[in-house]
Amino acid sequence: MRFFSNLSKQFTSWGFDWFIPALVLMIGLAWLWPEGGLGQGAFSLRSLAGYGISVIFFLYGLRLSLRQLLGCLSNWKLHLIIQSVTFIIFPVLALLFRNIFSSGPYEVLWLGIFFLAAMPSTVSSAVVMVSLAGGNVPAAIFNASFSSMAGIVITPLWMGLVLSTGTEGFDISPVLIKLGYQVLMPLIIGIFLHKWCGERAIRTRNYTRYFDQSVILAIVYTSFASSFFSGLFDNLGLDVILILILILILLFVLVNGMIYLMTKKAGLGLQDIITALFCGSTKSLMHGTVMAKVMFGAAGQGGIILLPILIYHAMQLTITGIMSQRFSKSVKVPSIQ
Repeated sequence: MRFFSNLSKQFTSWGFDWFIPALVLMIGLAWLWPEGGLGQGAFSLRSLAGYGISVIFFLYGLRLSLRQLLGCLSNWKLHLIIQSVTFIIFPVLALLFRNIFSSGPYEVLWLGIFFLAAMPSTVSSAVVMVSLAGGNVPAAIFNASFSSMAGIVITPLWMGLVLSTGTEGFDISPVLIKLGYQVLMPLIIGIFLHKWCGERAIRTRNYTRYFDQSVILAIVYTSFASSFFSGLFDNLGLDVILILILILILLFVLVNGMIYLMTKKAGLGLQDIITALFCGSTKSLMHGTVMAKVMFGAAGQGGIILLPILIYHAMQLTITGIMSQRFSKSVKVPSIQ
C-alpha cells in the first residue's frame, strides 16, 4: 500500500491526476458514441461548453492582479525571451514540419501542430513546476498571465495567416469578434472585479478548477465526436501517430535548447533560466480547447486539431515534472505562496 501511495504522490508531483485519464476516456466515449456530442440547441452539450468558456475566463480575470503583474516589468530580458519563444520561435519551428503532413487528413494534423505552436503558455502547471524547481515564481506568474491574455489575439492572427494561404481562404474577423465577446469581455470584467472578489476567487481556485476541467472535457468530447462521426480518423494509422509524437518531442527539445542558449547569452541566473524553460516550452490545454471550439466550431476537423495538444499536454507534464525534480537539487526551493 505504501508503494502505491508513494507512486501516487510522485505522479501528482509531475502534474498527473484524474484529468489525463478522463481526457482519454472522453476520446474513447466519442469513438463509441459520437452522436452524443453532435447535438445542437441552447441546452446541448456543445452550447453548454460554450457558456462554460466565458465563465472560465471570468474566473481567471477575478484571480488576476494587474498591480502584481506590473511589479515584475523590470526583468524585461526574461520576459522578452519567454514571449518571443512562445509566440514567434515556436510557430516558426512548426512551419518546418509542414511538408511532412502535406496532403489529405495529414494536412489537418499539421494544422493541429501549428495550432499547438501558436498557443500561449500554460498557467497553473508552469507556475507550480517553476516553484517546485526553485525558479523565479513571480516572473513565472507574470509571463504565464501575460501570455494567456496576449494569446487571445496573437493565436487567431497566426492561424488566420496560415489558413488564409489555403485554397478556400479564411476570414479571421468573425473569430476575433467571437473571441471578443466570449473570452476577452468576461476576462476584462473579471479583472475589473478583482478588487472586490479576487481574494475569494483565489481561495476557492482549488474547487473552481474542477469546473474548468469539466468544460475542457466537454469540448474534447464534442470535438472528437465530430471528427469520428465525419470519419477523419479513418486514414490515420499508428505510424502517423508515432511520427506525430516524435515531432512533438523534437519540438520540445529544440525549443528548450534555444531557450537555454538565449538565457545564457543574456546573462540570466539559474532561477530565471528555470522560469524561461518552464514557461517558454509549455502550451495551454485550456486555451487550446477554447480556441479550437471558437475557431472551428462544429467542424469535423476539431478532434484532429486537438490531438497534438492533448499529446503534448501529457508529454510536457511528464518531462517538466522530471526536470523540476532535477533542478530542485541545484536550487534552494522556495515554498509556494
